[in-house]
Amino acid sequence: MRKIISAVSVLVLGFTLLTPAFAADSNGGRFEQRLYGQVRHELRMIPQVTIFDNLAYSVNGGTVTLYGQVRDAVVKSIAEARVKHLEGVEKVDNRIEILPASFNDDRIRRQVARAVFGDARLSRYAMDPLPPIRIIVRNGHVDLEGVVRNQTDKDSAFIRANGVPGVFSVDNNLQVERS
Repeated sequence: MRKIISAVSVLVLGFTLLTPAFAADSNGGRFEQRLYGQVRHELRMIPQVTIFDNLAYSVNGGTVTLYGQVRDAVVKSIAEARVKHLEGVEKVDNRIEILPASFNDDRIRRQVARAVFGDARLSRYAMDPLPPIRIIVRNGHVDLEGVVRNQTDKDSAFIRANGVPGVFSVDNNLQVERS
């Protein structure tokens, strides 16, 4: 009987990969590892994704589950379509949340981006084609997602985002990259 591989790996788009947990089965493990990389590539290549969108996914055998938050429903559809055509993908479970449209949230997004990337310490993150810090705003609440180089950068991003007028709360979900 063939072993069923159950490995879940999460990617925060455009950032350093979080450690994948691939199973020990040599055939299935390689298959999932290859699929993991292909899904990552396809999601990174979506031109409509901005710093205000957050895409993540997991791979479990031939099933790819998409997670995250996007401002535009088109991005959700494009992400699913790009992953669906990959060899070995049997099913796509699209759990991407579409953020509510709000002028106030749009204002907060812009101000948080200016505050975070305008900081001398954090400005280097804005130079990447797909900046590793994502700013998700939902009804005045800010989530910082992604990967930063050290704890000081993580703390600085939180302080900057928390100082923006109109922000109700900030959840700092930034990961510190391993050295």
